[in-house]
Amino acid sequence: MTRPAARGGSRASADRLARLLNLVPYLLARPGIEIAEAAGDLGVTERQLREDLELLWVCGLPGYGPGDLIDMAFDGDRVTITYDAGIDRPLRLTPDEALALVVALRMLAETPGVANREAVERALAKIEDAAGDLVGAPVAVRLPGDTRRVEALRAAVEGGRALRITYYTAARDETTDRVIDPLRMLMVGGRAYVEAWCRRAEAVRLFRADRIDAITELDEPAVVPPQAVPHDLTEGVFRPSPDLPLITLRIARSERWITEYYPCERVEAGDGDQWLVSLRVTDLGWARRFVLGLGPDVTVVAPVELAEQVRATAAAALDAYAVPAPTAAPRRPGADAVTPESVTPGASGGSVAASGDPAVAGRTQ
Repeated sequence: MTRPAARGGSRASADRLARLLNLVPYLLARPGIEIAEAAGDLGVTERQLREDLELLWVCGLPGYGPGDLIDMAFDGDRVTITYDAGIDRPLRLTPDEALALVVALRMLAETPGVANREAVERALAKIEDAAGDLVGAPVAVRLPGDTRRVEALRAAVEGGRALRITYYTAARDETTDRVIDPLRMLMVGGRAYVEAWCRRAEAVRLFRADRIDAITELDEPAVVPPQAVPHDLTEGVFRPSPDLPLITLRIARSERWITEYYPCERVEAGDGDQWLVSLRVTDLGWARRFVLGLGPDVTVVAPVELAEQVRATAAAALDAYAVPAPTAAPRRPGADAVTPESVTPGASGGSVAASGDPAVAGRTQ
């Protein structure tokens, strides 16, 4: 089994949904239109339009029986909508739909990097005014994480100010001080980022807001050099490239989530329910910590260097938990023997020396 990483599936689904929503009103206004002409107007192939029409057969109102689903009549290469399932009527929101829309817009308004927050706020105000009775009490939405830190970063971006930050880099497991010139705020995968020109690296870098330990706004404007180009994040923050290290892991069923969470170059079926997974990583130091955190259900297949690093780190951790060998208590003058008079019962049923020395001099069963 070889499975390339899926990309662009959600975008294609969204495009098709928008096309289907426009298709029924379009066909209602043009009964008996030729499929070739409709495909040309809609900017799709005839094959794609026929697939969309086949999908419309199973779309409609709850109940999904005769009289509930969209219906069409075909006459050769011509198509006519005979039942539209109410899709031509103005949309009337239910209370749950109105609340979901308000929450989504409020979340969008709070998202860093939104280009035109004023437009979002205006649309939100109109919807809340029109659906006030449906929504009920005002809705407050806050993004997860340190809101004050995100607001400080957003203010710096909007004000065009340089920042001094203390940043934790997970890939190298180190904390550094940097001066950055912010470009924009972003929300990717539910996390807030500031994209900036890093004067230390002399390049554009992405900094996760929750990994910034300290922020100081400098009394100087942000100066972004001409060569600073924002990253293309349409496919996520991490973009694997052939120059990055490639690792191969043998994973059990319980760790198959890795193939959904990380972009994998290759996934193959192994022995039993095990899979062989190959993926690119930023460096082997990050990969070592990643594998150690996964536990015994993951084995490093390649490279050998990574396997040796994991083995050495695990052995060092086990050595730290090793129980030291017992040592004899120092012998004091006049204490060469333990007499019955110097022994008192121990808490565990044995006996310990009671000569006043806190060290245990002997134990009997």
